[in-house]
Amino acid sequence: MLNPYIPIVGLFALAAAFALFSVAAAPYIGPRRYNKAKVDAYECGIEPVDQPLGGARFPVKYYLTAMLFIIFDIEIIFLYPWAVANDSLGLFGLIEMVLFIGTVFIAYAYVWRRGGLEWD
Repeated sequence: MLNPYIPIVGLFALAAAFALFSVAAAPYIGPRRYNKAKVDAYECGIEPVDQPLGGARFPVKYYLTAMLFIIFDIEIIFLYPWAVANDSLGLFGLIEMVLFIGTVFIAYAYVWRRGGLEWD
């Protein structure tokens, strides 16, 4: 009864074995040439600075970029099932998808107009 799943289980076992071998062998195989640039923390090409423990204020553009990513990610998630079931949905599905994409485009145009896509 489980015969169709044996190749999938074998593939998972092979992937797990490769991952464990890679992690275990990396300290022995990899080069050990450390310098100041490799040891320093790196974040977005900006030199790291010490911040107070309570945290500091982040620019709103970080959050706006994250929200834009989420919006367009959700749009893609909704486009895949529509593309698969396009024939069975007919005209109703086409109208609904045009309304959905139009709504997302209005949000995109609003953010673009407000300067949310420009970095200083």
